[in-house]
Amino acid sequence: MRSSNPVLTTRLGEAARQERSGSVGYAPPGYGAPGYAQPQAPSRMMTMDDVVVRTVMLLALTGVAGAFSWVVLPASAPAVMAAALIGSMIAGLVLGLVISFARITNPFVISLYAIVEGVLLGVVSRFFEERYSGIVVQAVIGTFGVFAIMAVLYKMRVLRATPRFTRGVIGALIGVVILGFVNWISAMLGHNLGLVQYGVDGKVGWLPIVFSLVCIVVGALTFILDFDAVEQGVRYGLPERYAWYCSFGLLVGLIFLYWQILRLLSYLRR
Repeated sequence: MRSSNPVLTTRLGEAARQERSGSVGYAPPGYGAPGYAQPQAPSRMMTMDDVVVRTVMLLALTGVAGAFSWVVLPASAPAVMAAALIGSMIAGLVLGLVISFARITNPFVISLYAIVEGVLLGVVSRFFEERYSGIVVQAVIGTFGVFAIMAVLYKMRVLRATPRFTRGVIGALIGVVILGFVNWISAMLGHNLGLVQYGVDGKVGWLPIVFSLVCIVVGALTFILDFDAVEQGVRYGLPERYAWYCSFGLLVGLIFLYWQILRLLSYLRR
């Protein structure tokens, strides 16, 4: 069965090539002699518990950083809060892209991403909460509720990461990201396309609500790909460090889903 996750496919291909290039039972001259460098023992394989523990750790870091920025930054100078908001936004984007494309498994870098995103979440969430009381708690409950539903659907094999499903979800995700980016650029130029209503004031039409619902559905379906990546990583015995990469994928999905649900709730409150 071919892996639907490109990271797993690449790593499994490398492992297979190494196995084919080696000779079973071959021992080089001098093996075991004094001074001979003994081969290192293989690293421990990734387990499901490894992914769960690391995901909880990343969520805790995000939550602590968010609570800190929620309480401390609004009391500081406006320039400091603006710098923290813009800086965390840019840093989060850069770190997310680097980790994703370079397939980084370094826990420090991934933890730094969680902290940076926590700062951003804390500032913006308080901004929404001051205008719509209780909206943050509703968004958090909605986010983890959707996550739990997708986990159950995957566990019951209702949804599976087949090649066609994977292509469809990835294509839809790329589509909504591009549309959101184009809408943002257009809004900066003074011609909002209407897919996203920025700010927290003013009436909202049906188009932003529909687009938010589409984004939520697409974001929820990406969890199926994440669950499949974790399952295959455990099945094929990827090294333990890849649990960090899998946890990073889950964290990104949860943050994306939280943003979309928070935005949708703000639309419905107006």
